[in-house]
Amino acid sequence: MAEETRRLLRLHLGAGEEEGDGTVLVDVPYPDAAVVTALLDVAAECFGERGDSVEETRQAALETLLQLAAFDEESQLNR
Repeated sequence: MAEETRRLLRLHLGAGEEEGDGTVLVDVPYPDAAVVTALLDVAAECFGERGDSVEETRQAALETLLQLAAFDEESQLNR
């Protein structure tokens, strides 16, 4: 799940889209958006993520996935 999420985000990530606080907005168009949504829902279930809304739950799952699939050399997927 983490590797597919990383692949899709990299595919749609444009240069220089990082905000001053480190936030990155990635516009993922359909049909990849449907895949990302499904990945986040499955990840939330697997990781036991909960939030006040579906979007908050997906955001928590995304943060966990991004930690697992970090874009740096410390990622568990780079071993």
